Amino acid sequence: MAIEVGMKHEKQLKSGPEHSARKFFQDVPGVFGTPFLGGLFEGVSAELMAAHLAPGEQSVGISMNLKHTAATPLGMEVRAVTEVTAVDGRKITFKVEGFDEKEKIGEAVHERFIINAEKFNQKVEAKKS
Repeated sequence: MAIEVGMKHEKQLKSGPEHSARKFFQDVPGVFGTPFLGGLFEGVSAELMAAHLAPGEQSVGISMNLKHTAATPLGMEVRAVTEVTAVDGRKITFKVEGFDEKEKIGEAVHERFIINAEKFNQKVEAKKS
């Protein structure tokens, strides 16, 4: 089944100390960190795509315009909802929204690209030389 505009997927995460913004810099509030929100957004979008890729294909993130608009106390559940908004060949664009147990906490436009995993890994290995 092909990836089509309008497809949606959802992913939930129970936040904990390992998701603290303080993992990146100690002198900030101990709340759910923006990098973890971005990772959740990437993960929910990649999961949606994975179910529709051919054998040997994977996806990689190529851009994300993220707004983290509300703080989430550690211990709360965070939920991400992604929706395909455009399909341009191998490039897929998503609108992603994040919510904690009380409110919307962020949104993003995220782009992913379908790759041939073997070719991609060969290029990465060649870069080491």
